Amino acid sequence: MLNRHCNRKKREIDFRTDVLPLKDKLFRLALRIVPDRAEAEDIVQETLIRVWNKRGEWCQLESIEAFSLAVARNLAIDRSERKNAQTVELTTEVEFVADASSPHDDLVSKEQLGLIHRLVNALPEQQRVVMHLRDVEGKSYKEIAAVLDVTEEQVKVTLFRARQKVKQEFRKIDGYGL
Repeated sequence: MLNRHCNRKKREIDFRTDVLPLKDKLFRLALRIVPDRAEAEDIVQETLIRVWNKRGEWCQLESIEAFSLAVARNLAIDRSERKNAQTVELTTEVEFVADASSPHDDLVSKEQLGLIHRLVNALPEQQRVVMHLRDVEGKSYKEIAAVLDVTEEQVKVTLFRARQKVKQEFRKIDGYGL
């Protein structure tokens, strides 16, 4: 066993069942930071390699998922800064199903959703990442704080400011019909 010296109270971590299933989450996070899909895929592969290479330390981790997300985030930021790249536009991951009864209402709903995606993409990186981890991935404040290496209070403040900014800009643009 790799983790035979771990505290018996903690469950042993298995790469296949605990780390590999995180690939999609790691990819989505990387794609929010780097400019293209191929780059994000490379980051996921590098993340998996780095997590595997740290297997001797897994038993000391509070959460393998938080650790993996932090590694992916750091790799993505490093690559993004190296290439001085611009961020990729947020894409709809789940088909939007409108309750609208007419084609006009459908069009309005799709335009509003597109506007929200553009506004989220215009946020500073940390606000985008916090919103993604909380609102898309469903992470707790504690998990987000661990990934970003900040306090839970900072996560809450960052998320509040991000949501407020999107809300204000949406109202301003939607109200003027621009």
